[in-house]
Amino acid sequence: MASRTRRRRAAHQAAGGPRRRRLPMRLLLPLLVLAALMAMLMLRGYVHSEILADYRVQSPASSDQVPKEILEGGPVIDTREGRRTSLEVPARELVLTFDDGPDPEWTPKVLDVLKKYDAHAVFFITGTMASRYPDLVQRMVDEGHEIGLHTFNHPDLSLQTKRRIDWELSQNQLALAGAAGIRTSLFRPPYSSFAHVMDNKSWPVTEYIGSRGYITIVNDTDSEDWRRPGVDEIIRRATPKNGEGAIVLMHDSGGDRSQTVAALDGFISGLKDKGYRFDTLTAALKAPSAHTTVTGLDLWKGKAWVYAVQASEKITGVLVVSLAVIGVLVFARFGLMLILSAVHARRVRRSGFAWGAPVTEPVSVLVPAYNEAKCIEKTVRSLMASDHPIEVLVIDDGSSDGTARIVEGLNLPGVRVVRQLNAGKPAALNRGLANARYDIVVMMDGDTVFEPTTVRELVQPFGDPRVGAVAGNAKVGNRDSLIGAWQHIEYVMGFNLDRRMYDVLRCMPTIPGAVGAFRRSALERVGGMSDDTLAEDTDITMALHRDGWRVVYAEKARAWTEAPESVQQLWSQRYRWSYGTMQAIWKHRRAFVEHGPSGRFGRVGLPLVSLFMVLAPLLAPLIDVFLLYGLVFGPTEKTIGAWLGVLAVQAVCAAYAFHLDRERMTHLISLPLQQILYRQLMYVVLLQSWITALTGGRLRWQKLKRTGAVGLPGGGGTGVPQQMTGRRPVG
Repeated sequence: MASRTRRRRAAHQAAGGPRRRRLPMRLLLPLLVLAALMAMLMLRGYVHSEILADYRVQSPASSDQVPKEILEGGPVIDTREGRRTSLEVPARELVLTFDDGPDPEWTPKVLDVLKKYDAHAVFFITGTMASRYPDLVQRMVDEGHEIGLHTFNHPDLSLQTKRRIDWELSQNQLALAGAAGIRTSLFRPPYSSFAHVMDNKSWPVTEYIGSRGYITIVNDTDSEDWRRPGVDEIIRRATPKNGEGAIVLMHDSGGDRSQTVAALDGFISGLKDKGYRFDTLTAALKAPSAHTTVTGLDLWKGKAWVYAVQASEKITGVLVVSLAVIGVLVFARFGLMLILSAVHARRVRRSGFAWGAPVTEPVSVLVPAYNEAKCIEKTVRSLMASDHPIEVLVIDDGSSDGTARIVEGLNLPGVRVVRQLNAGKPAALNRGLANARYDIVVMMDGDTVFEPTTVRELVQPFGDPRVGAVAGNAKVGNRDSLIGAWQHIEYVMGFNLDRRMYDVLRCMPTIPGAVGAFRRSALERVGGMSDDTLAEDTDITMALHRDGWRVVYAEKARAWTEAPESVQQLWSQRYRWSYGTMQAIWKHRRAFVEHGPSGRFGRVGLPLVSLFMVLAPLLAPLIDVFLLYGLVFGPTEKTIGAWLGVLAVQAVCAAYAFHLDRERMTHLISLPLQQILYRQLMYVVLLQSWITALTGGRLRWQKLKRTGAVGLPGGGGTGVPQQMTGRRPVG
């Protein structure tokens, strides 16, 4: 049966039937992570009254439609089942009520004072605060206090629809159920006051609240503690006259409540001496408790809500800290790059600078090639124009497109072809190293072209016997598309400016595969190129550092390379780079605890590489998540200002990098878009690399499709390379 089903499905697809395309896991998982983070942010925004909050307050209205018995009655208003009755608190009975809490700072102090005098009160809690501080709600209930609702987001209900009122009540009850496992029938509308100021706008709300089963509670005396009038004034306003009973309005949240706490102590002690009792509302009225126990599904829904809010609070707290860390890392990196790259440029460009005696002896150039038929002729011919004596070894790694035959057909002097079965780039380089004649070895990719001066500039640092390897200046040749322009910015700013910084710090993490040179004896001491990682260039560079060799940067040794021209190809390349970098960091982790040059690299280079190449890019999308949240929910102006500030710093660094490399500034037009879109792609790549690393997955080398677009440089060395025609330039 199963085989027949598969055959029918295959026949249907073969006949041209539609095939469902599934979103690749490498995209689905990062999108789910970002969606989860945004959901957490929105939940936090909701319980912090940043989302769906309504701060409008209704202006006073006429009261001719309010029943006289309500206007002249007490503060306990019952409109359930069509009633229009009100009740007053008996003489010498005081019901302390606290609005807007619970607050993590002031509510515990209020509870401590109440406990000190064995007094009880009613806390009219908001759903936002109860969701965030459920332990305080539970403490209120445990210590014998009564709970009332004060809506979820504290809007003026006279301006809301019935649907919104129901939402405010249900969410408030949900938070209460999750915090303390109870429901309550007491309700106090936000911005309410005395019964005699009920008007034609608030009365319909009171009636509707009653129809939903709630008793509305206003107040007899208002301490106006929110104005902070002073302790004595709070006590005076809260005290009823002539021994009357009263419902007293105070606040345990919403600002500095130190005066409230101080006044509460004196208020309770003073009136207790005069014979007043402080109790809950239902106890004062000799009525059944307003609380009912919540069980079953409603209880679990409440607990799930509170748990979700608590999770969002903690996660967003971590996100905020992470964002701060990212900010510090980004600005620290920019600062280091600007300062140290200036130091590097000043050092190597000063008059009379030399690495040592000029290096004039011939060098071997190794060109590993696998299916590079479209590029290899331009690569080899660019080497033939070199002004430094060289031999060229093209190591054909089992190509199936005639790469080796093309090179052999050129019949160029000093060019040899070494063939091998497909074994990978590290094996090809080792084969080339075994066949090389000279002590200095230059390595380049089969899609790269050199300028006439590249080899000479690349090998001059070997005049210093301490130098074991040299990183050249890799340039994006196909920069005429948008994705090429973005990579051009990345190469100039993110790679070459970084290399200047790492050179000064003596912890260069990577010799680029497109343009690098090595002392043969240094390679032999560390065992040659290794296939332990997918980033063999990073691996060998770290190994040389640990062996005590200096690795430096030669800014004038320019090479033009073909960068990926599609998102898929860029994805494949950067996935390999990032995963290979993680592998190299892990492989050389022992350097962190070793002594000598290895320990120096381990305690300086490895942390910098981990922070700036692995951790910071992974957390960078937080900037965009908070940007999106700020744009939608505010504060919009501050959010835009902060983002523009970060962009301005990046633009300054990019402009300085372009100035150092003598590049045209026009490509920086696409920098803002690059920061938004390109960063997301790098995030997805890094997240997928992390997942692969943590799950023990294996990533295969993925060959990029070449176009042969990058040709010999024009203009003698500083110009842009000749490229295929018919492309629209960017900038």
